[in-house]
Amino acid sequence: MRFGPGLAILAVIFCFNAGPARASICLGQSMSQEETVAAISATSGCDKAMKLFKDCAYTASGDVLLGEAVEKKCEVDFLPRLSAIEKRAYQGELKRCDNKYLHKEGTMYLSLTAFCRAEVSQRYARQGRKASR
Repeated sequence: MRFGPGLAILAVIFCFNAGPARASICLGQSMSQEETVAAISATSGCDKAMKLFKDCAYTASGDVLLGEAVEKKCEVDFLPRLSAIEKRAYQGELKRCDNKYLHKEGTMYLSLTAFCRAEVSQRYARQGRKASR
Protein backbone atom coordinates (compact mmCIF):
# COMPACT_ATOMS: atom_id res chain seq x y z
CA MET A 1 0.00 0.00 0.00
CA ARG A 2 1.39 3.38 -0.97
CA PHE A 3 0.70 6.54 1.02
CA GLY A 4 0.89 9.89 -0.69
CA PRO A 5 2.65 12.94 0.74
CA GLY A 6 -0.72 14.38 1.79
CA LEU A 7 -1.37 11.46 4.12
CA ALA A 8 2.13 11.75 5.55
CA ILE A 9 1.56 15.43 6.33
CA LEU A 10 -1.80 14.66 7.89
CA ALA A 11 -0.23 11.95 10.06
CA VAL A 12 2.42 14.39 11.28
CA ILE A 13 -0.25 16.94 12.19
CA PHE A 14 -2.32 14.38 14.10
CA CYS A 15 0.75 13.10 15.95
CA PHE A 16 1.75 16.67 16.78
CA ASN A 17 -1.71 17.48 18.13
CA ALA A 18 -2.39 14.18 19.88
CA GLY A 19 -1.44 12.75 23.21
CA PRO A 20 -2.33 12.98 26.88
CA ALA A 21 -0.01 15.94 27.49
CA ARG A 22 -2.21 18.07 25.25
CA ALA A 23 -4.37 19.85 27.81
CA SER A 24 -6.50 22.77 26.79
CA ILE A 25 -10.01 24.06 26.83
CA CYS A 26 -10.68 22.27 23.56
CA LEU A 27 -10.18 18.76 24.90
CA GLY A 28 -13.35 17.10 25.99
CA GLN A 29 -15.45 20.10 25.02
CA SER A 30 -17.13 20.97 21.82
CA MET A 31 -16.59 24.63 21.12
CA SER A 32 -17.89 26.42 18.10
CA GLN A 33 -15.41 28.04 15.78
CA GLU A 34 -16.54 31.46 17.01
CA GLU A 35 -15.95 30.43 20.63
CA THR A 36 -12.49 29.13 19.77
CA VAL A 37 -11.60 32.36 17.93
CA ALA A 38 -12.83 34.33 20.95
CA ALA A 39 -10.73 32.16 23.28
CA ILE A 40 -7.63 32.71 21.12
CA SER A 41 -8.28 36.45 21.06
CA ALA A 42 -8.67 36.49 24.85
CA THR A 43 -5.33 34.82 25.57
CA SER A 44 -2.66 36.83 27.32
CA GLY A 45 -0.12 36.64 24.53
CA CYS A 46 1.05 35.32 21.21
CA ASP A 47 2.59 32.06 22.45
CA LYS A 48 -0.53 31.14 24.40
CA ALA A 49 -2.67 31.96 21.37
CA MET A 50 -0.52 29.67 19.23
CA LYS A 51 -0.75 26.84 21.77
CA LEU A 52 -4.52 27.15 21.81
CA PHE A 53 -4.56 27.12 17.99
CA LYS A 54 -2.53 23.91 17.96
CA ASP A 55 -4.73 22.32 20.62
CA CYS A 56 -7.99 23.30 18.93
CA ALA A 57 -7.02 22.79 15.29
CA TYR A 58 -9.51 21.20 12.95
CA THR A 59 -6.82 20.21 10.44
CA ALA A 60 -9.15 21.59 7.78
CA SER A 61 -10.41 24.89 6.39
CA GLY A 62 -11.77 25.87 9.82
CA ASP A 63 -8.20 26.59 10.85
CA VAL A 64 -8.09 29.66 8.62
CA LEU A 65 -10.11 31.77 11.07
CA LEU A 66 -8.22 30.37 14.05
CA GLY A 67 -4.91 31.19 12.37
CA GLU A 68 -6.06 34.71 11.57
CA ALA A 69 -6.89 35.22 15.26
CA VAL A 70 -3.36 34.11 16.17
CA GLU A 71 -1.85 36.44 13.57
CA LYS A 72 -3.78 39.40 15.01
CA LYS A 73 -2.79 38.47 18.56
CA CYS A 74 0.88 38.17 17.64
CA GLU A 75 1.00 41.27 15.43
CA VAL A 76 0.18 43.44 18.45
CA ASP A 77 3.64 42.55 19.79
CA PHE A 78 5.62 43.73 16.77
CA LEU A 79 3.73 45.26 13.85
CA PRO A 80 3.55 48.86 15.13
CA ARG A 81 7.35 48.92 15.60
CA LEU A 82 8.32 47.58 12.18
CA SER A 83 9.85 49.86 9.60
CA ALA A 84 8.36 49.96 6.11
CA ILE A 85 11.08 47.59 4.87
CA GLU A 86 10.47 45.17 7.75
CA LYS A 87 6.71 45.25 7.10
CA ARG A 88 7.32 44.35 3.45
CA ALA A 89 9.56 41.46 4.56
CA TYR A 90 6.86 40.25 6.95
CA GLN A 91 4.19 40.49 4.24
CA GLY A 92 6.54 38.62 1.90
CA GLU A 93 6.87 35.74 4.35
CA LEU A 94 3.10 35.56 4.75
CA LYS A 95 2.76 35.53 0.95
CA ARG A 96 5.23 32.64 0.73
CA CYS A 97 2.97 30.70 3.12
CA ASP A 98 -0.01 31.48 0.89
CA ASN A 99 1.85 30.33 -2.21
CA LYS A 100 3.32 27.18 -0.66
CA TYR A 101 0.13 25.12 -1.02
CA LEU A 102 -1.68 27.32 -3.54
CA HIS A 103 -2.16 24.61 -6.16
CA LYS A 104 -2.89 21.77 -3.75
CA GLU A 105 -6.38 20.36 -3.38
CA GLY A 106 -7.98 19.57 -0.05
CA THR A 107 -8.86 21.51 3.04
CA MET A 108 -5.87 20.24 4.99
CA TYR A 109 -3.71 22.50 2.81
CA LEU A 110 -5.73 25.49 3.99
CA SER A 111 -4.89 24.39 7.53
CA LEU A 112 -1.21 24.06 6.69
CA THR A 113 -1.24 27.56 5.19
CA ALA A 114 -2.94 28.95 8.30
CA PHE A 115 -0.32 27.32 10.53
CA CYS A 116 2.52 28.61 8.36
CA ARG A 117 1.19 32.18 8.59
CA ALA A 118 0.61 31.93 12.35
CA GLU A 119 4.14 30.58 12.86
CA VAL A 120 5.60 33.51 10.89
CA SER A 121 3.66 35.93 13.09
CA GLN A 122 4.76 34.11 16.23
CA ARG A 123 8.41 34.24 15.15
CA TYR A 124 8.19 37.98 14.48
CA ALA A 125 6.52 38.52 17.86
CA ARG A 126 9.29 36.61 19.63
CA GLN A 127 11.95 38.59 17.79
CA GLY A 128 10.14 41.80 18.69
CA ARG A 129 10.09 40.87 22.37
CA LYS A 130 13.82 40.05 22.29
CA ALA A 131 14.62 43.35 20.58
CA SER A 132 12.67 45.36 23.14
CA ARG A 133 14.61 43.88 26.07
